[in-house]
Amino acid sequence: MFRIVRHAATGILLFPIALAAQQSSLKPTTAEEAPQRDTSYIDAQGTAHVTRVVPIPQTISPEAQRYLNHSEPDQGPEEPLADRRARTDAWAVRAAAAWSKLCPNTLVNTALAGVPVRIVMPEGMPASNKDKVLLNIHGGGFNSDSGSYTETIPIAGYSKIKVVAVLYRLAPEHPFPAAVDDSVAVYKELLKTYKPDHIVIYGTSAGAILTGEVAVRLKQLGLPMPAALGIFSGLGDFARDGDSRSLFALRGLAGHLDPPTDGPHDSYYAGKTDPKDPVLSPVYADLRGLPPTLFVTSTRDMLLSGTVNLHRAFLNAGVDARLVVFDALPHAFWYDQELPEAIEANHAMADFFVKHLGK
Repeated sequence: MFRIVRHAATGILLFPIALAAQQSSLKPTTAEEAPQRDTSYIDAQGTAHVTRVVPIPQTISPEAQRYLNHSEPDQGPEEPLADRRARTDAWAVRAAAAWSKLCPNTLVNTALAGVPVRIVMPEGMPASNKDKVLLNIHGGGFNSDSGSYTETIPIAGYSKIKVVAVLYRLAPEHPFPAAVDDSVAVYKELLKTYKPDHIVIYGTSAGAILTGEVAVRLKQLGLPMPAALGIFSGLGDFARDGDSRSLFALRGLAGHLDPPTDGPHDSYYAGKTDPKDPVLSPVYADLRGLPPTLFVTSTRDMLLSGTVNLHRAFLNAGVDARLVVFDALPHAFWYDQELPEAIEANHAMADFFVKHLGK
């Protein structure tokens, strides 16, 4: 097990109260205290106690370089969930306005199968796409909504296909399998209008995790599979953490990060479910027969390991699984419309969906 001796917040986890109390007594590292050289010590258990001085690479755009040149405190108390939700909601509205300037659209809030949804109709959608739909399961750490605008507006705009975002019930009030059940219910409702090979399911972060979970649940239920899946910075194993969760925070190398702990993670979402349950953790499921899937991540993504491990499980099951990894950028960077790499990533996602939808 490797552990960066640097503390920085994942954004996908709720911190235990004990850790929050500990954080509040710690002060952020100052420039004078910051390490100036690489160090590495491997203890008797194989844990790596390391520091790394990592410059911004020249392989990324100037905009991305400025994006990474952003300092955040490496110590601090837990953000209350109510504050996180309010901050995320306010940011999402601003992001929606910014993306809508690039990808004009019409937004409608309604419900399908009793589940709230947001429908994004792209401007200029051709008649040939009216019988196709993209089903988005948004990100936000299972406990907030950071993606029902940022994951839908650009994809709708670049694919010229309608997107339906599932506004599923959130944890911790509604732990697993509530979000899966809501997403399956909306998919079953869409099947009344659309052919399965005219539907795609996709999501980022928590939504990427849910996309894999929903696909396994659809197989269990004997329902027809969609034309394709998009798993953009996710994971498929709640029982074991990969390397990247020990290395990166929400903004990559910036911010607060707690050393990993033993046992299952994200218990506020998983609840009392066995972390090796095949729906909760698809790496333990029979993945044979799942549709073509695009995986996207980046080298400073806290879910880099989770994404590539799930991608490998899909490959081992014989699934047509593609993987795109961007250099240096952090978790879900494609939310930011100012980054050329975000535009590139969203185009790649949209192009993959268009390619795999039925004629």
